[in-house]
Amino acid sequence: MTMPATKKPLKHLRFSDIRGVAQLTTQATTGVTRIVEGVHRSVLNTMGIPGGKVPGQTRGITGLVYKSVNGVTRLVGKGLDTGLAGLQPWLESFEDTSPGTPQRDAVLAALNGVMGDRLVASNNPLATPMSLRYGDEALTWQASPPRPIPMTMPGASGKVLLLIHGLCMNDLRSHALHRGDAPDHGAALASALDYTPVYLRYNSGMHTSKNGRELATRLEQLLTHWPCAVEELAVVAHSMGGLLIRSAVHYARQKEMRWPESLKNIVFLGTPHHGAPLERAGNWLDVILGSTPYTRPFTALGRLRSAGITDLRYGHVLDEDWHGRDRFHLDADRRQTLPLPQGVACHFVAATTSAGRSIMADRLLGDGLVPLHSALGHHEDIGRKLQYSKSSQQIIYRMNHMELLSSPEVSRQIVQWLR
Repeated sequence: MTMPATKKPLKHLRFSDIRGVAQLTTQATTGVTRIVEGVHRSVLNTMGIPGGKVPGQTRGITGLVYKSVNGVTRLVGKGLDTGLAGLQPWLESFEDTSPGTPQRDAVLAALNGVMGDRLVASNNPLATPMSLRYGDEALTWQASPPRPIPMTMPGASGKVLLLIHGLCMNDLRSHALHRGDAPDHGAALASALDYTPVYLRYNSGMHTSKNGRELATRLEQLLTHWPCAVEELAVVAHSMGGLLIRSAVHYARQKEMRWPESLKNIVFLGTPHHGAPLERAGNWLDVILGSTPYTRPFTALGRLRSAGITDLRYGHVLDEDWHGRDRFHLDADRRQTLPLPQGVACHFVAATTSAGRSIMADRLLGDGLVPLHSALGHHEDIGRKLQYSKSSQQIIYRMNHMELLSSPEVSRQIVQWLR
């Protein structure tokens, strides 16, 4: 059945979105031009015609044409962005100040997951800033004077539950439907154990370690400004979110922050502790495209993958895991060993779409995105294997990666662990 068209098709857009899309259009045009010039250069190479001073560039009149196209595109793009930036404050004064729509937030989350690091590098307004959220409102203490926790939280308890989403997602995805119901792990724990749920929203295209450092700072702020003493902090982290909280704890303890002392439990839901094969497939794509001079220019498309995505190849959580290396050609796992945080009860939920355990399910199939052995922290190298008691793991069969977010069975298990 065809869904009726919305009466207000532009209601999901903000003026800043238009400016951000204009920037992306300029970048896409120059990127495609570089690819076309690279293919042109490869053809000329086979004919023995010398190229320009820079590899992949043409020379003479041909090179001048490509250079002119890029120059004009950048000039027009810069002029357009400058004009839109000047108009932005005035036009935004006429916009509805209500929170963004779920449709807009979902698109931004996906865009940030794929190329969020590039959005930040180009100061694109589409880049998602990190925020801790209660309901639909971001908790902020950067105002002058600092704003306290919103008065919409009069019943905030001393037990704080932080829920962290995964790649290309946002906090709203935690309310996903599951077989006709709409359970939410945060709501389940609030009802059963009196936790106050707080949701993290972040740019999943950034390096996990960079997000980890920022999350550590924001949790320190939350501990300072929470309306009552924080007795306990628990975390439920889905997918990439599990790598993020491990990184945050590491950097918080390096800086002797206070909040890790309140952290009692972490529940990992389908976290790729030792990486995900699908990201490695992206690396294989780079190799295949680079195997001939005619397809080599198209490797630029593979390099659109964000830093967050390439961190998932082996499960990077620290700066040392990626700094100074070509993140698109990591041919071996050279991560720093990072054990689970001491003094914190860590629990693991792993899913598989199969009906039972097998070599394929454990090492390749898993929940469709993350293999079982990675989600459970298992590794052939004993030094990399994550150590925890067997009672702190649950394997769920005939379930995919996304269903972990809203499964009643998972909610019941989390309640049991945290009780």
